[in-house]
Amino acid sequence: MPERFDVVFLGGGSGGYVAAIRAGQLGLRTAVVEAEKVGGTCLHRGCIPTKALLQSTALLDQVRDGHRLGVNTGEVSFDYGIAAARRDDVVASLYKGVQGLLRKAKSTVVQGRGRLDGPGRVVVSTDAGGDRVELEAGHVVVGTGSRPRQLPDVATDGQQLLTSDDALFLDSVPPSAIVLGAGAVGVEFASFWRSAGSEVTLVEMAPRLVPLEDEAIGRELRKQFEARGIRCLVGMTLDPSTVERNEGGVSVMVRGEDGEQRLQATVLLVAIGRAGNVEDIGLEQEGVAVERGAITVDREQRSSAAGISAIGDVAGGFQLAHKAMHEGVIAVEAIAGRHPHGLDPRLVTRTTYCTPQIASVGLSEAEAREAGHDVSVGVFPFRGNARAVVWGETGGFTKVVADTATNSVLGVHIIGHEVTELIYGPALGALLESTPFEMSRAVASHPTLSESLAEAALAVSGEALHI
Repeated sequence: MPERFDVVFLGGGSGGYVAAIRAGQLGLRTAVVEAEKVGGTCLHRGCIPTKALLQSTALLDQVRDGHRLGVNTGEVSFDYGIAAARRDDVVASLYKGVQGLLRKAKSTVVQGRGRLDGPGRVVVSTDAGGDRVELEAGHVVVGTGSRPRQLPDVATDGQQLLTSDDALFLDSVPPSAIVLGAGAVGVEFASFWRSAGSEVTLVEMAPRLVPLEDEAIGRELRKQFEARGIRCLVGMTLDPSTVERNEGGVSVMVRGEDGEQRLQATVLLVAIGRAGNVEDIGLEQEGVAVERGAITVDREQRSSAAGISAIGDVAGGFQLAHKAMHEGVIAVEAIAGRHPHGLDPRLVTRTTYCTPQIASVGLSEAEAREAGHDVSVGVFPFRGNARAVVWGETGGFTKVVADTATNSVLGVHIIGHEVTELIYGPALGALLESTPFEMSRAVASHPTLSESLAEAALAVSGEALHI
């Protein structure tokens, strides 16, 4: 007989494992079905291992520049093998922690590939021999995550043509790289490889880097990337039919307003986004509506089929681990009858860990204007911030986008040294519907980068103090 649970989570990634923990707190009996390892893409092939490598090269950059602060280190080298081993140690430590948390929540982990098989029923294929486990539940939460998109008719090979999964676990740093796509994944790898000594060319179809961020962020990132020696080609398309493998690696043809040019490098990283894993999990048979590759959900993460919810990358919107975690909590609280508030996408923070770092929440200036807001903007450059000057990291700025008519903060956008740690304050302010005045009156310690938040808020009305 199938084992019975209150909730079965189809996928044990960031959303699934956190949801299972919360469900356990609410007294629900749960099972997590995971084809690989709990923790999912973020822990094993995404957020965590990439940031571990980026931390190594960020320190490398600082040590190289130590002479500016009176620290003379002599010749500095980068040992990729040690950095990669540390990457794996970080992942292993956190993976052990996730396993322990699920045990504490009394959640049953079922290893295998799960599929919906009728109302409240999940069938799990546990190995290549065809063994199956059957589970029954009052509710199923689908959190099967996503995979890297690939170029049409061009298969990646893990050696010359890479997905982000491949790039993360290369045996060595490539001497040169073409990175196709200047979203978060593309710019992080471009930044990491450049710091580690690669010659990097970044190709983006949009007219600027990080096209989902505020336009001013993209301009500043390009300026700083080019100063670091990263070649940035924007407004350029790559013709998949021109991809050629050769002795030197790979060559491609890119085209833009100024004509076309052929690029050659050791590797080509295809970083053109991710596709939700909605295929072959039984959604069609259960009547789960899927639109543009994502499961349609309401504000409590319920799908169009009774008893089935969806969270994370397969539920559309931002493909971010922390968004999936919050959606997982919302889904199980709704299942438990708590009627939680839905997740407003304007409250979802975005962070990118290249050098310089990027952090944002809410609407960009262009998005705010397109939405019909009467927009006022305040910008405070880090060259006016004492902590940034002490660090010797004065590039970048904090930007506040506000509505003049309603006196509300619509968005906050930051680019600079270690700024990913700043965004929680603006996120809390957005949740509490703070005004620029309130944002400017919160007392920040001196000297800290957080002072730039108050100064940018003051700049909305032309009252910044240190510029």
